[in-house]
Amino acid sequence: MWRSDPGLPVRDRATVRDIPAINRLFSEAFTERYRRDGMPAVRVPYLTPQVWQFAIAAADDGAWVWRDRQGTLVAFNMVHRSGTEGWMGPLAVRLGHQGRGFGRQVVSEGITHLRETGATTIGLETMPRTIENIGFYSGLRFRPGHLTITMQIESGSATGPILQGVRVLSAPDRDQALTACRQLSTMHWSGHDFTREMGLTLDLALGDVLLSYRGRELAGFLLYHTLPLADGRGPEDLRILKLVAVDLEIAHQLLAATRTLARQGRLAQVVLRCQGSERELYADLIAEGWRVHWTDLRMTLEGYHEAACDGVGLSNWEI
Repeated sequence: MWRSDPGLPVRDRATVRDIPAINRLFSEAFTERYRRDGMPAVRVPYLTPQVWQFAIAAADDGAWVWRDRQGTLVAFNMVHRSGTEGWMGPLAVRLGHQGRGFGRQVVSEGITHLRETGATTIGLETMPRTIENIGFYSGLRFRPGHLTITMQIESGSATGPILQGVRVLSAPDRDQALTACRQLSTMHWSGHDFTREMGLTLDLALGDVLLSYRGRELAGFLLYHTLPLADGRGPEDLRILKLVAVDLEIAHQLLAATRTLARQGRLAQVVLRCQGSERELYADLIAEGWRVHWTDLRMTLEGYHEAACDGVGLSNWEI
C-alpha cells in the first residue's frame, strides 16, 4: 500500500476481488457524468467481470484503487503501458471526493508511473462535450489532439471465407507469432508492443488475433474481442482493439476478415475506434459504409505526444 497523506485515501493495487466495487463506482460515476452533460436518461451498465479482469491484468502494476479509512473504494485508475505507449483509462473518483484535489493526485500519480516506466506517449481520452474534464486535464498539461471516432458496420453483408494470407493466431505457434507481432509493431510504430494484451486476450478467451502475411513475412495483425462488454448481455459485436499494418492494403484485408469472423460467430456488427490521424483509412471506411457512432477527444501530455505509425496503426485507449 501507498499513502501520500494521513487524511487522503490509501492507494492499493487492484485485484479481481475489487471488481464488484470498481463496477459500481464505474457505473455511478459515468452515469452522473452523462447527467451533468445533459443526458439524464443514459445509464452506464456494469461491465462483464472478465473485461475488468483483462483491464487489471493488462495494466499490471499500474492497476490501482484508492480506499478511504473505512475501506470503501473511492477511486480507481487503470494505467496502461504497451511498450512506449502509455495511457490511462478508465479512471473514476467517487462524487464525494471530487473538487478537493484528490482527482489531480490520481492522475498525477499515473503520469509519474508512466514516466518512470519508460513511456514516451502519455495520454487519455474524454468526451469532447465534457468541458469540465477537458479543463481539468488541460490544467495537468494534457493538450487536445485528434478525435477517436467509434465506427461500426454490419457483418451480414460480408461473404466468402477469410482472405488468403490472413489467419487466426493458433496455439502451436503462439509464442513465435507474438514475437513476430512485437517486432512488426516496434519497427513500424516507435516501440509499441501489444503482446501483453494479445496474450491476455487468448488466455482469458476474450477474442483472438488475426495475422496477415505477404509471402512468408508478417505484414499486419489485429487484436479483437467478442466477449460481451456489458454484463448480462449476449454476444453483440466484434470489437477491434489494436491494428498494425505495413500499409492500407493489409489493413483492409484484416478488417474484411473481421466481418467474416463476426458473421460466422453470429455477431451483428464489427466496431472499430479509428483515430483521426489515420485520415486515409477513415475516408476508406466511410466509403465502404462504416457509420460514425461516437467520438472521444484524445489528449496527450506535453512532451509525450503520440508517435506516427510508418504504415497504419490503431490503438484503442479504452477497454
